[in-house]
Amino acid sequence: MNIGLIGSGGREHALCKKISESKLVDKIICFPGNAGTSELAKNVELDILNFKQVLNSIKLHKVDLVIVGPEEPLVNGIGDFLRKNKIKVFGPDKYAAKLEGSKAFMKKICKQNKIPTADFKICEKQSDVKKFLNNCSLPVVVKADGLASGKGVTICKTFYQVFKTTSDIFKGKFKTSRKVILEEFLKGEEASYFIIVDKNNFKFFGTAQDHKRVFEKDMGPNTGGMGAYSPAPIVTKSLEKKIVSKIIVPTLRALKRKKRSYTGFLYIGLMIKNSEPYLIEYNIRMGDPECQVILPRLKTDIIKIFNNAVKNKLCDTKIEWKKEKSMTIVLCAKGYPGKYKKNLKINNIDKIKLTKTDFIYHAGTKLYNNKLRSNGGRVLNITSIGKNFIKIRERIISILKNLNWKNGFYRRDIGWKVIKKNANY
Repeated sequence: MNIGLIGSGGREHALCKKISESKLVDKIICFPGNAGTSELAKNVELDILNFKQVLNSIKLHKVDLVIVGPEEPLVNGIGDFLRKNKIKVFGPDKYAAKLEGSKAFMKKICKQNKIPTADFKICEKQSDVKKFLNNCSLPVVVKADGLASGKGVTICKTFYQVFKTTSDIFKGKFKTSRKVILEEFLKGEEASYFIIVDKNNFKFFGTAQDHKRVFEKDMGPNTGGMGAYSPAPIVTKSLEKKIVSKIIVPTLRALKRKKRSYTGFLYIGLMIKNSEPYLIEYNIRMGDPECQVILPRLKTDIIKIFNNAVKNKLCDTKIEWKKEKSMTIVLCAKGYPGKYKKNLKINNIDKIKLTKTDFIYHAGTKLYNNKLRSNGGRVLNITSIGKNFIKIRERIISILKNLNWKNGFYRRDIGWKVIKKNANY
C-alpha cells in the first residue's frame, strides 16, 4: 500500500515512523512532512489547506489511504472532500470535527446529553461576559471558540484579566473565532484518554498526561505542549469505566442520532476531580506531544488498525501494547510560545547515539541545502521508553545535553507529579 500522511509536526514524524514499521506499506508520502519524515518517506511541499492541490498529489503518487495528522484541515472539511473524490481517509468529517473546531458545539453536546463538564456560558459580546461574572467566582477559564494552536485558553485570576482576554478574542485575536466560552475553574488533575473510532465501534488507544505550561513546575503561559508521559497512572480501571459510560458513549450516540458518525482518532481531554472525570476538551486527532509517547508503546501494526477503522471492522481488531512506560521532552526555540527565530542551525544531531528504546521526533525542522535547521517553536521531541519514569527522564536529558542546542530550551521536570507521588513508578 501507498500511504499518504498529512502534516509536518512531531506527531506526524511519530506516525510516519510507526507506519514505516508496517509490513503492509510500500511507500509513504508526506504532505509536506519535515526533515525527520524525509528519512522515511517522500516529502511533497504543498499547502495542506489547498484541497485540490492535495488531491492532485494523492492521485499522482497513487496513494491508497490518507492519514490526516493535524486538526485544521479536518475542521475545514478535507475528510469530506477526499471521500467525495473516492479517496480512503482516516479522520472525521467536517461535522464531527466541530467537536474540536468549536468549543461551543462541544459544550452544547455536553449540556444536551448530561456529559460531565465545567459550568459554562457561550458569549458573543461583553454584556454576556458581565452576566456570567455576576454569578461565578474567580478564577475563570476563558476559551476562544475556534482553533487557536493550543494558545486559546487563559485561566484568569482577576475580573480585569477576564475582560481584557475576552475583548482581545472579540476583536479577532484568533482568526477562527470571535466567540468566547467562559468556564468555571475545575481544580484537579488533567489526563488524556485516546480512542480509535469507526461507524460501529471504538477501541482504547492509550492514556497520557502532558505539560502545557512553558516553565518548570507548570508556570508561565500555555503552549502546544512541553512534554508528556504514558501511561497516565491516574486513569484506573474504575475511572476508565466512568470515562467510557459518562463521556465517550453519550458523545458518539449524540452524533449517531444526528445521522452522523465518527471515524478516526478521538482525544478526550479530562480533568479528574474527586475521582470523577470531567470533559475539558475533545481533539479530533492524536495529541502532540502525546502521540510521541503513545505510539512507541504500540505493538499492533498501525496500518492494520487504520484499514479496519476505514472499513468499519474495528471489532475484529486486537490492539496490543508494550508494558514499558514512555516519556518525551520537547526542545523549543528560545522565546517560544512568544516570538522566536527560525532557520537556526542544529549541528550535533548526527552525533547522538540512540538505543532501540530512544527516538528523536522532528517537529519544527527543515532541510536547507541538506543542513538541518529549525522551522518552528517546538523543534524536536526526545522520547524514550523504559520501566521507570525517573530513569527515562534522566536518559532523555542526557541526550539533550549531548545535542547541546544553544538556541533552544526545555523543561527538566516532565513527569514531576507522578514521580513525586511514587519515585519507583
